[in-house]
Amino acid sequence: MSQEIEGKKTVWMRDRLRVSESGRYFLEGEKPFFWLGDTAWLLFHRLNREEAYLYLRNRKELGYNVIQAVLVNSADGEPVMGNAVKDVHSQEYWKFCDQVIQMAEEMGLYMALLPAWGSLVKKGILHEGNVEEYAHFLGKRYQQAPNLIWLLGGDVRGSEGLEVFRKEARVLKSYNPERLVGFHPFGRTSSSQWFAGEDWLDFHMFQSGHRRYDQAQLGEWDDNLAKEEFYGEDNWKYVKRDRALEKKPVVDGEPSYEGIPQGLHNPRNGYWEEADARRYAYWSVFGGAAGHTYGNNAVIQFYDGKSGPGAYGVRETWQEALHYPGGGQMQYLKALMETVDFTKGRPADELLLFGQKERYHRIAVFAGEEYIFCYDYMGDEFLLDLRAYQDKAMEIWWMNPQSGACSYAGEVTGQAKWLASPLRRKGESNDWVLVMRER
Repeated sequence: MSQEIEGKKTVWMRDRLRVSESGRYFLEGEKPFFWLGDTAWLLFHRLNREEAYLYLRNRKELGYNVIQAVLVNSADGEPVMGNAVKDVHSQEYWKFCDQVIQMAEEMGLYMALLPAWGSLVKKGILHEGNVEEYAHFLGKRYQQAPNLIWLLGGDVRGSEGLEVFRKEARVLKSYNPERLVGFHPFGRTSSSQWFAGEDWLDFHMFQSGHRRYDQAQLGEWDDNLAKEEFYGEDNWKYVKRDRALEKKPVVDGEPSYEGIPQGLHNPRNGYWEEADARRYAYWSVFGGAAGHTYGNNAVIQFYDGKSGPGAYGVRETWQEALHYPGGGQMQYLKALMETVDFTKGRPADELLLFGQKERYHRIAVFAGEEYIFCYDYMGDEFLLDLRAYQDKAMEIWWMNPQSGACSYAGEVTGQAKWLASPLRRKGESNDWVLVMRER
């Protein structure tokens, strides 16, 4: 549809993004929509127009369709992640935001925008007395932009400003009732812990990163409270918990970033790499998530190696990190899910007769009436129950999640069970995706 936004004619060819009738997934019109997000928190603060184009075009070509960014990260002039930020009070800054949002629109990308980072609520800069004014400013300015999703919060517990976030949501919804609204929470928590059942919240988002199984308490600012369940690296458990709570789509909005220290604070603990990024993605999606958001340490802060030290042990510039393997491999999961109607699928661990183990040896299973997908991170052997598929001719493929290559492995018909024995792959990683699909 054609529209006029601030005097410029724009074209948005996508149907309205909405929640499916089942409450579990997203649809564009009547077509399933797989959320493949990238984390670009400081996109507006750090880049110029040419750099923004480079970033957005790169992500578009890699299959991403949602870009998560924050409009106001610091309103008091404090440096963010060690580098200088733009003056968010200036008209020039907001005109730049307009340009980037329109640029994303022209590329067919949704912008999942945080109005303000959660620290501004914690500091009292954004509060009950002024949040409605700010929300009205955003609502009016972007009412005609067709490619927006609102993400409230920003690495913060909902309890830090329950009424602030509720007022913000109500105002934004008053301008575009059909526009999706979510909440990006504190580490190892979910929006469901504060806002379950609230009608303004269209989907649940959790933040599973950035700690290992053995890093429940590190004596750091982002330690969790005793009442907050710690699942370590098992991000699929957040999906399972939230899906059991109510029928809303669930997305891991911040798993462990590729290229960030394990535990976030100390590079000596080692870094999360491409295999970890894949594991988080497949575990959550095969666990019933409506999509997944990837992140890279250098990209989230747009570290350029010039304007001061980066944060969180960053190792490379954002221009280099654009081409990191984990970021490029997310498209293969999206492409796989789009070969079927995943909105009618389900997590199906019950199809494992043996082979299911804990932690890294978990086998994640997602199935529909005509297909079974299994993600095997360690390349372990497992046995599938095929009784529900005995009357079908099921083709078998082994998909390499590093390359997306699918290798045909035969067909099975009339069998009650089938033993999966992944090949050993040379290198550090041996994760595989078993694809069984009716011929």
